[in-house]
Amino acid sequence: MVDTHSHIGLRGDDAAAVVRRAAAVGVERILTVGLDEETNRSAVALAREHGAVFASVGRHPNSAKGWDPTARADLRALAERPEVVAVGESGLDYFRNGAPRDDQLRAFRDQIEIAREVVKPVVIHVRSGDGPDRDAVSECFDLLAAEADGVAVVMHCFSAPPERVADAARHGWFCSFAGNATYPQAQALRDAARLVPDELILVETDSPYLAPQSRRGKPNEPAFVVETARQVAAARGEAYEELERLVTANAQRAFKWHG
Repeated sequence: MVDTHSHIGLRGDDAAAVVRRAAAVGVERILTVGLDEETNRSAVALAREHGAVFASVGRHPNSAKGWDPTARADLRALAERPEVVAVGESGLDYFRNGAPRDDQLRAFRDQIEIAREVVKPVVIHVRSGDGPDRDAVSECFDLLAAEADGVAVVMHCFSAPPERVADAARHGWFCSFAGNATYPQAQALRDAARLVPDELILVETDSPYLAPQSRRGKPNEPAFVVETARQVAAARGEAYEELERLVTANAQRAFKWHG
């Protein structure tokens, strides 16, 4: 199994121990994801230190305030590094509104273009707020459809309604499911996971956030992706071993990681 989205550096403990615990339960590769200039560099450093860890660098929409050409150039340089296998997480968040929408959109568009330039996938965060003027999902899907042609897209922590899976699949976007898919009230996420084509399904932890149900409320870590994967496999009506095979192959195709 692999963990296609984590934030190892945000756990605040021994990264080597986190990687060892993941390996002990069969998690062979981990993508650790940057959110801003500081965490991007932490992600790259962790990838350099641990052979099982790879980095994604980006500017999270809630950290997009002040995005400018200097920030773009800095991210572009990091994205070229060999230990970096993706760009992001990027996207739109109209739930928290942590940054002005114009900044979010500029950062989002630039990161799609950086991903195109370095020929790496773009990792997408999207979260809507309440009300029609805060429908980040529809705006994000429309922007990707218009501007991300030819760029591999990973919908991290898939949170769109199940009926949007067909839209993602039509464009060939990978759909990744995190620990919140294991929560009792999250039937819509399990329904969405069931609809994702075999060649586009991924799983993740988003650690240290969104620990699966048995550890809910505690810090998450890559080893716990196995519990999420078992729940996703059950929702899809397939054996864990089959989902493991699919996710491992899909992640290799998306991130082209090695080691």
